[in-house]
Amino acid sequence: MYAVLRKELADHINSKRFIILFALALLAAIFAIYVAFQNIRGAVTAETEFVFLKLFTVSGGTLPSFLFLISFFIPIIGIALGFDAVNSERTSGNLSRLLSQPIYRDSVINGKFLAGLAILAIITVSIIAIVAGLGLRMIGVPPSSEEVLRLLVFALISIIYGAFWMALAVLFSVFFNRAATSMLASIGLWIFFFFFMSVIAGAIASAQIPIDENSSVTVIAEYYGLEGMIGRVSP
Repeated sequence: MYAVLRKELADHINSKRFIILFALALLAAIFAIYVAFQNIRGAVTAETEFVFLKLFTVSGGTLPSFLFLISFFIPIIGIALGFDAVNSERTSGNLSRLLSQPIYRDSVINGKFLAGLAILAIITVSIIAIVAGLGLRMIGVPPSSEEVLRLLVFALISIIYGAFWMALAVLFSVFFNRAATSMLASIGLWIFFFFFMSVIAGAIASAQIPIDENSSVTVIAEYYGLEGMIGRVSP
């Protein structure tokens, strides 16, 4: 597995795909810094806690925050790193040659997944570090120890979130023979959860617990509780 991991890691780093994915994530980071620079003064008051973390959470009306952008790009990066992990090897004929060696099939899959996970972690941590560094230069307020801890936890959760979608893409690359099919299946499932799951949750909650302007607080709380419970199905 370690040999597969090293080979896949080298292939990822030397590929144009890695450059494109990192460039997209870097563009999102620069855009987030621009949004924070335009709106952070209005979001910060004398009583505001965690001023440094406002760099990652401040949005500007119709302009999204870094938090939204990374939640949007991380699944795409994960899917891009995993949708052709196995079926591309099968199509090229390399998989049969590889498995003719004394190597387990799960070692091949796990090695490819861990290599993609390493690349995903490199991109995520690098982008967060770039935003933090530029933001520190911009606002001149150093982060506290608690802010640094929160940022590290956020980076870890982001990597786990991206790893879920990459693992799903690798799974589809095992199920489907064509890379295009596994990519469409992965992206289709992500689009369903990202865009339509909240609509479905609201529709089911409205059907089960109808509310209007005359509804009591208890009924409204039950409505939003049901909607939240259904929405939590989405990763």
